[in-house]
Amino acid sequence: METLEKLNRIAALLPEWFAENARDLPWRRDREPYHVWLSEIMLQQTRVEAVKPYYARFLAALPDIGALAGCSHDALMKLWEGLGYYSRARNLQKAAQQIMTEFGGEFPRRYEDIRSLAGIGDYTAGAIGSICFDLPEPAVDGNVLRVWARLTADGRCVDEQSVKRDVRQQLRSIYEQTQDRGTLTQALMELGATVCVPNGAPHCAECPLASECAAYRTDTIAEYPVRKTKKPRRIEEYTVYILQCGDRIAVQKRPASGLLAGLWELPHLDGRRDAQSALDAAADWQTGAAEIVSVRHCVHIFTHIEWHMTAVHLLVTKMPAAFTWVTAAQLHSETALPTAFRICLPEEIASASG
Repeated sequence: METLEKLNRIAALLPEWFAENARDLPWRRDREPYHVWLSEIMLQQTRVEAVKPYYARFLAALPDIGALAGCSHDALMKLWEGLGYYSRARNLQKAAQQIMTEFGGEFPRRYEDIRSLAGIGDYTAGAIGSICFDLPEPAVDGNVLRVWARLTADGRCVDEQSVKRDVRQQLRSIYEQTQDRGTLTQALMELGATVCVPNGAPHCAECPLASECAAYRTDTIAEYPVRKTKKPRRIEEYTVYILQCGDRIAVQKRPASGLLAGLWELPHLDGRRDAQSALDAAADWQTGAAEIVSVRHCVHIFTHIEWHMTAVHLLVTKMPAAFTWVTAAQLHSETALPTAFRICLPEEIASASG
């Protein structure tokens, strides 16, 4: 009963705070499901400021669900280039195609139907359902779990699915009694993102819920939330080859499954290779005479892996058909080259392609 009363007080305090303090974000200017859905997928693992230009560019190219469903794979990947976690884009398109075939092109309004779409889990379904359709479904992400853990001094590990389910169920009890569920969802998100922050000290003096916060009252904020200890990232070493013949650069498609599936890549081999090994590789690829222009070292960090790359720029005299040969301009306008490989490009090629 005490927790329920606390939750009801929280639900009463947050909307007014949100009205006065909410950031002006482009995806908050309406409650169109396509816009909310796209923003929520883009914001997974990605900062707000990084998402803003992608969101605008994506909607300009694909203004509705039908356009997304019919977009070519290469065009879709180019729109997503640099955002990372490319499976998000593939699932967006799969879900758009589901909407076109299973729901007559209309975004579904029932929670169960929203949840059935590719790439949509409990959190995203709750966000779309509450914001767009006023469904009594909470959206419990890392921000909300952090707020919850501090408000209630909940010492359970928030990474456990059972804990997420329990928090969602307890929040649902106040959603069922709340008039504007979408505002409550966005207010909880905003509080976690801007006040009860994930990195550094929370801004408790600015928090509308400080009087309700058990961790603030007992000066134990630093103890919450409880998280699992992260495993160190695995390091993988590669030698990446920038094969240049005249104004053309060699690229190739990655496999259809796995990391960076279906995207373009620069030719590369496992391990760190020396200069002679680089020339031997060019000979094996039948690129004709080769000259090393430069050798650089680059690092790209994925969630669980670090790529340590030796980037070798080679001038070659032949363009074997095993590769696709593109200009720097095409690298900029057409070819979805992930950041992991784009950072390996020499400055003169990167600047020409940009």
